[in-house]
Amino acid sequence: METVTLWRPVGPIELDLIKQSGMRTFPPRLPDQPIFYPVLSEDYAIRIARDWNISRDGAGYVTRFEVLSTFLAAYAPQAAGGQALREYWIPAEDLENFNAAIVGEIVVTKAFEQDQNVVEHH
Repeated sequence: METVTLWRPVGPIELDLIKQSGMRTFPPRLPDQPIFYPVLSEDYAIRIARDWNISRDGAGYVTRFEVLSTFLAAYAPQAAGGQALREYWIPAEDLENFNAAIVGEIVVTKAFEQDQNVVEHH
């Protein structure tokens, strides 16, 4: 069973919903969120959590998780402004199947607070 490691930057509300799932699934997209964007590098996720989630939500978190490569084979990684900024574009209607393809738990690897201090998680 081959997996691919992905990351997702999230704010506090999304993190709470992930915790409610037992750290197993991402919450459904909101009506104005037609695509779910997991990213292919921790650096890219850090950049979003630190530079975007903090200003919007007051905090940002980086999550790491494993997804079955057989599921991801149906999607091509997209470059969002450069080769280092790559992400998958998973349509909202496919998120339930994406969640079913997650192997193990979703883990928080970093937390950024308004004061810019980073908290390491392992």
